[in-house]
Amino acid sequence: MSRVVSRPAIIRALLKKELKAYSRDKVYLFLTLLVLIAIPIAYTFLPSTVNETITLAVSPPVSSMVTDAKDSPKAIGATDEQLAELDNADLSQEQEGLLLIEFDDEEDMQKVVEGTLEAWRADDGTLILRDPEAGQDKPEKAEKLGLDIGIAFPKDFIADVAAGKSDVTVTVYSDANVPEEIQGAMTSFVREAAYQLAGKQLPVTMTDEAGIMLGTDRAGDQVSIKDKLRPMLIFMVLLMETFSMASLVSTEVLQRTVTAVLVTPAKTSDFLIAKTIFGTLMSLGQGLFVLVLVGGLTAENWSLVLAVLLMGSMMFTGVALYVGSSGKDFMGQLFYSMLFTIPLLIPSFSVMFPGTAAAWVRVIPTYPIINTLVGAFNYGMTWSEAAGSLAYAAVWLVVLFVAGLFALKRKVESL
Repeated sequence: MSRVVSRPAIIRALLKKELKAYSRDKVYLFLTLLVLIAIPIAYTFLPSTVNETITLAVSPPVSSMVTDAKDSPKAIGATDEQLAELDNADLSQEQEGLLLIEFDDEEDMQKVVEGTLEAWRADDGTLILRDPEAGQDKPEKAEKLGLDIGIAFPKDFIADVAAGKSDVTVTVYSDANVPEEIQGAMTSFVREAAYQLAGKQLPVTMTDEAGIMLGTDRAGDQVSIKDKLRPMLIFMVLLMETFSMASLVSTEVLQRTVTAVLVTPAKTSDFLIAKTIFGTLMSLGQGLFVLVLVGGLTAENWSLVLAVLLMGSMMFTGVALYVGSSGKDFMGQLFYSMLFTIPLLIPSFSVMFPGTAAAWVRVIPTYPIINTLVGAFNYGMTWSEAAGSLAYAAVWLVVLFVAGLFALKRKVESL
């Protein structure tokens, strides 16, 4: 009389078989280990701080322009105390979000902005210029400055503007890496200064600042590159597991290992359950392993992060089951893997940057997953705030998972 084998025992046996087959796939095993080791190591070298200060250079020095045109400010109502205060102001001191550097020569300022000349600031605020092509030594006890914007004023700028002249020309030099909106802001700053010096009101009426601030003000609280990339790295681990799981499924189908399994007491449902559990646990385990190494879990977000990782692991497992059952050989399986995973990777780049993602990006199944990870890691997203994204991700999870199971079940039954 044969002993009846329970379904859990069969599934456990199939899981052991999956683990042995996974360990024998040397290519993907090596790539998996490489990713698990390389990502945490590379993460330690990413910058963890954000420089929110804009370095602005002006030529000639403001005090020089004021000294040469003291009568003009008086004509528009400036008092002697105000002029004296401007003369004594230390403009080299860094203000919040702005560092002002003054140049005596416009040509030197232009060369520093374009990078052919270096500007260093000593501890006492003295500006030191260095020509790297001339082989000059780096100045000691000095800080190298990277100029973003340079504004060249005419020497008689204050006097000419106060006198109402219309042919006053101001040149704005900008580094190519400076965002266009910052360049526009500096141009607007020059126009506003000209209006004020001329004693005229701006030709527009601005509302109160609190009335035009939309969303969360991140000034002084920017997210570093290190923090931005953390969700993407976790996402890449889940994506990598799709390739290895798809390869494992494809190998069993092509070599008809599954037919040998089904002549045992194991049923097709047992086979599918084992594949689902194994793929989900492998993805989730590797994601948690990297997450522990790169940090990010807090007392506030751990439950949300784990829930999102579980949903992402199941979603990618469904994709792997579909891809593995579709390929007829190694190249076919690799083609299907690339065909499905590259579009799924797009949202991970989109949500790294401020602004709203395009509508077509938000439709991609992985968008709510990566968007919730970014929010939980960097912006303190709560369960209530993530409810909409989780619901949307759950819909895609059901669609992809059912599609993967159905494709693999049909493939197994056709063998």
